[in-house]
Amino acid sequence: MFKMKKILMALLFGLILLSIKAQNTDNSINATEDLVALLDTVWRTEQGPINLRDSFMRIDGIDSKGFLEQQEIYEANHIANEKIVLNILDKYGWPNMEMIGENGNLTICNVIQHCGNEIRLKYLPLMRQAVKDKKLDPQLLVRTEDRIATETGNLQIYGGQMKFYPETKSFNVWPVFDPANIDKRRAEIGLGPIAEYLLNRFDFEWNLEEQIKRTATFEKEKLNK
Repeated sequence: MFKMKKILMALLFGLILLSIKAQNTDNSINATEDLVALLDTVWRTEQGPINLRDSFMRIDGIDSKGFLEQQEIYEANHIANEKIVLNILDKYGWPNMEMIGENGNLTICNVIQHCGNEIRLKYLPLMRQAVKDKKLDPQLLVRTEDRIATETGNLQIYGGQMKFYPETKSFNVWPVFDPANIDKRRAEIGLGPIAEYLLNRFDFEWNLEEQIKRTATFEKEKLNK
């Protein structure tokens, strides 16, 4: 059953990509393409397996069959979704809200979040300009900035990124710059308190004293490298 689902999902995205190629020989998205509908499909196939995967993680753990199966489905889907999203950005720059809708913005940012750092860095200037042009909510930009920070071994600014630590077999927040003032920084861009976010998103309890110590340890170890 699981293999059949994977085959059907692969066929679905193959058809989507073939449709894109058929409309334009340079493999870009035709201006008349229904981007809202296309990005809605991307959202469902990108985020759906992640939500299921995280549910299995909370109930059965990171080594459970359900978690591993959903992770595999997500990774296969992401390959197709990445191609679709990058085609859109390369064709249009950052699309206007009229072209993609509010959820379209979230979808594009979500896929970029899941790309490698090389792609995030490539499209970061486009995202920053989109914020200046009022095309993109700054809250979506900072998620990418935090992910870039963690991938380059730096402290994150807004605290949205978690990491699995094999030594404790548990998740924790990637160390944060100046943890005592994180809620002030988050409020400045319209984000709620870090404790509320982590509890709702990851069922993780924020402990300020613990995070201050973790940040100090992180900075000390980085200086000694």
